[in-house]
Amino acid sequence: MEKVKVSVIGVGHLGSIHARLWTKHENAELVGVRDIIPERATASAEENNCKVFDDLESAIEAADAVTIAVPTSIHFEIAKACIERGKHCLIEKPITETYDDAMKLIDLAKRHNVQIQVGHVERFNPVISAIKKYNIKPLFIEAHRLGQFKPRARDVSVIHDLMIHDIDIILWLVKSKIISVHANGVNVLTDTTDIANARLTFENGAVANITASRISANPMRKMRIFQRDTYFSLDFQKLSVDVFKIYPDDEKPDSGTPATMLGSLETGLKNKNIFFEKPHVEEINAILEEQKAFADTILTNSPIQVGAFEASEALRVAEIIMYQIYN
Repeated sequence: MEKVKVSVIGVGHLGSIHARLWTKHENAELVGVRDIIPERATASAEENNCKVFDDLESAIEAADAVTIAVPTSIHFEIAKACIERGKHCLIEKPITETYDDAMKLIDLAKRHNVQIQVGHVERFNPVISAIKKYNIKPLFIEAHRLGQFKPRARDVSVIHDLMIHDIDIILWLVKSKIISVHANGVNVLTDTTDIANARLTFENGAVANITASRISANPMRKMRIFQRDTYFSLDFQKLSVDVFKIYPDDEKPDSGTPATMLGSLETGLKNKNIFFEKPHVEEINAILEEQKAFADTILTNSPIQVGAFEASEALRVAEIIMYQIYN
């Protein structure tokens, strides 16, 4: 296989972006789109010079892989149909509506030798790429993800819509078992949680405090990471990383990023110096990178990035948070 033939199932707001970006890859071909609203499918097909599929079966059969960007409530149903026909799946987050359904998909994918990647797109944000060169061992994480109200997202809670991005990143960073969850949230404009806060405590001692809102006036996507002798400030929206790191007086910064000394600390026997670093953050399209990783996995059998198991763990934590809020 030289090119991955891709169908996009669901071309609403996010699906239409996926369809457009699939036309940008040298190793992939957008063969067509499917949507239950014919006008929406036609508009996407005309924009991207591809076929409109009249039914789900046709969309599945024409492709090697599918992007599933339908409402969360039918992720499982659509993904199951694709996997049973041997099609690789890029499923928008959350992977499914429930953790149990996610585990069923994982088992099904194993039996059919199919790859599942899940659209936790912030993992492909260049901010994450910029901090990978550092040895990150978080002690405390503070995350704020605030968005303005959008009626199209009412089918899921703010935990499943927004907070799950930070849950996924935090699980990836901390790499330890969660031992306790405390959460609060309220319904303001919809019938499910619109604003919430969760505190996660990990077996290795790390703590994460996460706030998510979809009823805020000013959007924000920030995370602060504190660890021994280092503080990271990440802005996923403005594509910015600030690093403050303390080195012993006889050591110099070793990250490869130009560093500015801000001052010194007297800490007993040995003085320490505070350095500020601002790693370069490349301006890239995270969804485009997400798609590229998915296509590369199919063509070269490279390790999946943000696979079904990782996505199911983020969903499991989201379910625990929801339980804490309502019980």
